[in-house]
Amino acid sequence: MGLVVVALLTGCSVKSSQSSSLTLSTFGISTKQMARDVTKPFTKKTKVTVKTQSGDSAARYTQVAHNPNNGVDVIELSQNNALSGYKKGTWAKLDTSKLKNFKYLSTAQQKLAKQTNSVPYTVNSVGIIYNPKKVGKITSWNQLWNSKLKNKIAIPDITTTFGPAMLYIAGDHAGTQVTEDGGTAAFKAMAELKPNVVKTYTESSDLANMFKNGEIDVAVVGDFAVSMIQDADSNTVYTVPASGTYANYDTVSILKKSKNKAAAYKYIDYRLGKKAQKAVASTKSLNNVPVNKTVKLSANNSKNKTYGSIAKRAKTINFNYVNDHLTTWITKWNKLMNK
Repeated sequence: MGLVVVALLTGCSVKSSQSSSLTLSTFGISTKQMARDVTKPFTKKTKVTVKTQSGDSAARYTQVAHNPNNGVDVIELSQNNALSGYKKGTWAKLDTSKLKNFKYLSTAQQKLAKQTNSVPYTVNSVGIIYNPKKVGKITSWNQLWNSKLKNKIAIPDITTTFGPAMLYIAGDHAGTQVTEDGGTAAFKAMAELKPNVVKTYTESSDLANMFKNGEIDVAVVGDFAVSMIQDADSNTVYTVPASGTYANYDTVSILKKSKNKAAAYKYIDYRLGKKAQKAVASTKSLNNVPVNKTVKLSANNSKNKTYGSIAKRAKTINFNYVNDHLTTWITKWNKLMNK
């Protein structure tokens, strides 16, 4: 887990001459861009200094969930982890009156925030990235099961942001949705897919080197990682099959035990603001789709995102159902895919 530390100053009083401080837990991907386009500009505008902890969503959620005195003030997580934290009572109750930019979210996004005390700040979805020079053209999810792709594929581990989506995709391939049979048919399909799978990954950043080194030719990946992979291997192409994709919100929550809630609200409001949302939408930044309705993307910046036609065919995952079954699924997955 990476750790970036900026000198901390104490004092949260408006009358104080000192800056307030904040400990942020966020994703480990594109840490330089995150600092350049979010945390540093935020500090410059608000005088709130930021200490950043980074890593994958599941590991960071587990850390704060099992250690109430973790020192984290605000955390960015995938939707399923945020929902788990809400059910566990880990997040502070959200006061939307402290967020000037909250009104720029859609009605559905505002509802999600109020229901879970977790504010969505971007939406992403899963697709297939591949090297057409090695494997030809891929247009459908079902092609992942083609024997020609033996030992050529990497897929997200069940514990990652799009691990549950991978199981949903397997259920679609099998013809039975996971919510109909608890994932039984999906796991049978995963067993059929296993010969093609070289790696189940937990960090999207691993894929860049794997493509570059020729370890894999195909990967199932969240759209937020596409630019990073293509920077490493320009031969790769990203596609979202016409049959659709599965979407996920990345959300930001304030820890119930945060001692810097005023600074945390400032951070969330900045994250939702037009300047930050526009900056991180760039393919040279975090490749995040804006949730702020005032931000419109150019044709170039909307490429490979859950935006426009892709957003229209993005399906939802029942994360309540997923989280109720996840412990069992992780055990089955590890016995099947990671042994």
